[in-house]
Amino acid sequence: MQLFVGLGNPGGKYARNRHNIGFMVVDRIASDHGFGPWKSKFQGQISEGMLDGAKVLLLKPTTFMNRSGQSVGEAMRFYKLEPGDVTVFHDELDLAPGKMRVKQGGGHAGHNGLRSLHAHIGETYARVRLGIGHPGHKDRVAAYVLHDFARSDEEWLDDLLRGISDGAPHLATGDSGRFMNAVALRTAPPRSSNRPEKPSENPSAAPAPEAEPDPRNPLQKLVDRFR
Repeated sequence: MQLFVGLGNPGGKYARNRHNIGFMVVDRIASDHGFGPWKSKFQGQISEGMLDGAKVLLLKPTTFMNRSGQSVGEAMRFYKLEPGDVTVFHDELDLAPGKMRVKQGGGHAGHNGLRSLHAHIGETYARVRLGIGHPGHKDRVAAYVLHDFARSDEEWLDDLLRGISDGAPHLATGDSGRFMNAVALRTAPPRSSNRPEKPSENPSAAPAPEAEPDPRNPLQKLVDRFR
């Protein structure tokens, strides 16, 4: 079994916050892939389903962000999972909006949700870092992450969520390369290298007739010029 964890804060007040992009991801996966109804368990909300033959448990901790590890640790102990079975989706200030990176292990970089996870399950779990951009100064970070996405963010946010949902089966089977390709097809689709043909100014006009060959020899042409 794989455990996909979305980080965020519970309640409608926080639903569209930048800090809740992890919740948005697992909600999208559940909806697109026919997962079961959300149920209250492990100090969170869980939904079970299958992705490409792999059983996956989606978890949204309802302990608030800075105690997310309590919920994740409880679910892991119940299902006897290892940190390597866990993938966490979270907001990332150090990535531009709409960018995504997949990382195995490492530090928490001051993220309160990851800090809690480190304390409860260690640091060797996988994480999918979801760029939300940086407000420009550390004193503005708290207000920034706890503020709703702007309208101008809606297009890239929807593309990112769709891409992650498209690639989720690859992530569940351990193919991070194909997962990232699926996301890229949504967020940065390849441009066609074929340029469209320039339309004719009068497409209904018949093609100009070809000129008939001139039967005169060069000397005759020269003489005719001076007549």
